[in-house]
Amino acid sequence: MTAPRDLARAYWVVIPAYNEAETVRDVAMRARQQCPNVIVVDDGSTDGTARALAGLDISLIHNEENRGKAGSLWRGFQHALAHGALGIITLDADGQHAPEDIPAFLTMSLHDPGAFLIGARRCDQRKTSFWRYGANRVADFWISWAAGQLIDDTQSGFRLYPATFLRAIHVPHGKERSFVFESEVLIEAGLRGMPIDTISIGVMARTGPSPSHFRPVRDIMRITWMVGGKLLSRGMYPVGLYRALTGRNLCEGSRQRREERSTAQRQ
Repeated sequence: MTAPRDLARAYWVVIPAYNEAETVRDVAMRARQQCPNVIVVDDGSTDGTARALAGLDISLIHNEENRGKAGSLWRGFQHALAHGALGIITLDADGQHAPEDIPAFLTMSLHDPGAFLIGARRCDQRKTSFWRYGANRVADFWISWAAGQLIDDTQSGFRLYPATFLRAIHVPHGKERSFVFESEVLIEAGLRGMPIDTISIGVMARTGPSPSHFRPVRDIMRITWMVGGKLLSRGMYPVGLYRALTGRNLCEGSRQRREERSTAQRQ
């Protein structure tokens, strides 16, 4: 499925890449087929990632030194916002995410422009690694609590960020924030009363030689530390815990409308 071109032109795709020369060109080419505005942020790669993109009709931002995923995403966001993006879609450069799923994000955003969208991996795919799945579930619980609404697959990097939201926030994005940044952004969205929806996606196994940059134990500890600080500053936010456990989110009206829309689409 290809999204209507007039809709796709209003959105930008940001692909952070660190040493992904084997896969980034294919990912960028396929993303370009779905959306004309594609940015690849080469995060100080040493394997020729930038050279692999030669000749493609995309925007290439090169970090002279490695800034981490958070810093790369932030640079991509600012470039897209400066060019009038209505929303920004992010996906990984390692080939795990299918750019062909981009139209599903665009279509849902058209119906609910203020929603923060996450591409949620199917449960069977998330369970392929016991330790990674366990770490992700821990993160899901803590982040849902701090955000005040139940969120599935909080560690998925396939997302759609509304531009109005990105213009209103400033989340720390230094190199040490890495994957913490994406979790903190979700908490900010939840605390601002934004609906956070999920879109079911499939994922492919990594095809390039570079290992995943996500370290389950280290990164989940950093995320938990960040979330714990936010909860302590709000008196442990018992309302948020209740909403996370029961699924009663901050925006019940929006949630009901989304459920009605989903039912209508299936009929």
